[in-house]
Amino acid sequence: MYLYIATLTNQRNRLPWLIHFIPAVVAYLLLLGFYTLSFSQKIIVYQNNGIGFESLLSIIRFPIVPSGLIYVVLSLILLKKHRKNISGQFSYVEKINLNWLVYLTIGMGIIWLSIILGNDISTFILVDLFILFIGYFGIKQVGIFANQITDEPLVAITSGALKNHEEANDSSPLIISNEKTKYEKTALGDEQLLNIHLQLKLLMQGEKLYKDPELSLDELAKRLGVSSNTLSQVINSMEGRNFYDYINNLRIAEFKQTVILPENKRFTLLSIAFEAGFNSKTSFHRNFKKATGLSPKAFCQQEKIQLGNQS
Repeated sequence: MYLYIATLTNQRNRLPWLIHFIPAVVAYLLLLGFYTLSFSQKIIVYQNNGIGFESLLSIIRFPIVPSGLIYVVLSLILLKKHRKNISGQFSYVEKINLNWLVYLTIGMGIIWLSIILGNDISTFILVDLFILFIGYFGIKQVGIFANQITDEPLVAITSGALKNHEEANDSSPLIISNEKTKYEKTALGDEQLLNIHLQLKLLMQGEKLYKDPELSLDELAKRLGVSSNTLSQVINSMEGRNFYDYINNLRIAEFKQTVILPENKRFTLLSIAFEAGFNSKTSFHRNFKKATGLSPKAFCQQEKIQLGNQS
């Protein structure tokens, strides 16, 4: 389960995965004496609580029980880290949640508690239910995280070109040169941060990419000609928020600008929110209240905005 979560969330460490199975291999080798017994002899050993293998079973059980609980805790830590990573990679999270894996991991923890405190019957029942839930949630779950963060070269824009573009008040897309600039892996310089941030602002103002409800960090980075981790650093440093909050704040600003227009009075709050880039009522209400401290309906009442439906 731990390795499944690590692979699914792209958090595999550099240690070979086979290392995790060494304790199990050692245990099976120690139990070879039991496996070579005849069927009838195995039944006798089982019915008499491991007679003849008591010391060996105690030795094996000692690391097995804590390891199960340890892997449950490690799995939950991976899921917590990945939840944070999703907010840094996607502008929508409603369909990319990991709740089902959290439930399964907690279920695994309950199974281990049954092994420690319960009996074979309760353990086998819990294992059967666990397998059913794996099948159900595994089929139902939407793809989680297919984007890989790579260290791609950044496309440079000279300060002079940026200044000329601003002075000309040109709303057309900025033409980016093919000149490549190498950046250190650890951090970007102040000028580099400013240049890429300006590129980002011009792109958002010109093309309003935030109106795409499924916009991802990887897609936006490709449009700017930078790597995903570089763009993430720029947004975190210059905007003081992660990618998810940055994009949804732009959508909220777009909603505010659109909802006050007289010609939009015939539309509903939700239709205007969808036009701004939100993909669900829940996401819209949650992000709007987080950014403004008000519900969308309360905001409209405060601004004396009348729409067809303010639910």
